[in-house]
Amino acid sequence: MTRSLCRRRRPPCSRLALAVHGPTGSPDGIEKGSAGASSSGQTDSGVTARVFGSLLTWLNDHESDVFFVGTCNDASKLPPEFARAERFDGVFFVDLPGREQKDGIWGIYARHYGLDAKQARPDDSQWTGAEIKSCCRLASLLDVPLVQAAQNVVPVAVTAGDKIESLRQWASGRCLSADRAGVYSRAEQTRAKARRIVGEPEVN
Repeated sequence: MTRSLCRRRRPPCSRLALAVHGPTGSPDGIEKGSAGASSSGQTDSGVTARVFGSLLTWLNDHESDVFFVGTCNDASKLPPEFARAERFDGVFFVDLPGREQKDGIWGIYARHYGLDAKQARPDDSQWTGAEIKSCCRLASLLDVPLVQAAQNVVPVAVTAGDKIESLRQWASGRCLSADRAGVYSRAEQTRAKARRIVGEPEVN
């Protein structure tokens, strides 16, 4: 009884979002929050399905100035209702950072951890920003060069390479690219990467 009363007294998710986040809403891992919507009637008396339905309605009909940004690790697991027009202005695929982005990330964390930004860096061809941060943190903690600290970093592109490639294939043609104008294309990205490798000067 107490649980039901508390549930009825809670404000709708749209008003709650406005109260907590103000002009910007940025839920993380939305595929996890919507995972139980289809079986909600058997697992939680339909609570998840109702909240999910309220969110979809609000995304479609709201006239407020809230800018809603949802992130997820696996967009292929999102319910198809999220992909309908007018729910989101765009669905972007964020791939592993490119050379320019990585250089910026190295600079940020080198300064943050008090490291020499000009020292030699490890091979970061398959690294994410989190792995660059981890390398810098370990270098600072162990007082060793970045190249040595990198021996303790195993990138997710290695431990879950097949999963990342599967997400890239799923996003190709379905999502907008996060780092250039237009639709994300796995084939075009592969060709662009090959051109960068061929065009890079040889280091002797």
